[in-house]
Amino acid sequence: MNKAQLIDQMAERAELTKQEAARALDAFLATVSDTLARGGDVTLVGFGTFQVDERAARKGRNPKTGEVVEIAAAKMPKFRPGKALKDAVNG
Repeated sequence: MNKAQLIDQMAERAELTKQEAARALDAFLATVSDTLARGGDVTLVGFGTFQVDERAARKGRNPKTGEVVEIAAAKMPKFRPGKALKDAVNG
């Protein structure tokens, strides 16, 4: 499912116009992104948790040349599904 299909489904289920659903989805994504960028977590009970995980610096290897390269530390967004979502997927 892509973003347009998601907006269509949201509009239908919530009885909104497609424009209202698109604004709601954009606001949700912006809020989650801003919260994660500030180091916070977003927890939706039953659905899951969006959080930031820190990856340590490490050494890697360029597959083309075999040269050892230093990979910088990075913050990575992460999603951990909740029990209700897991149960829905595993039916």
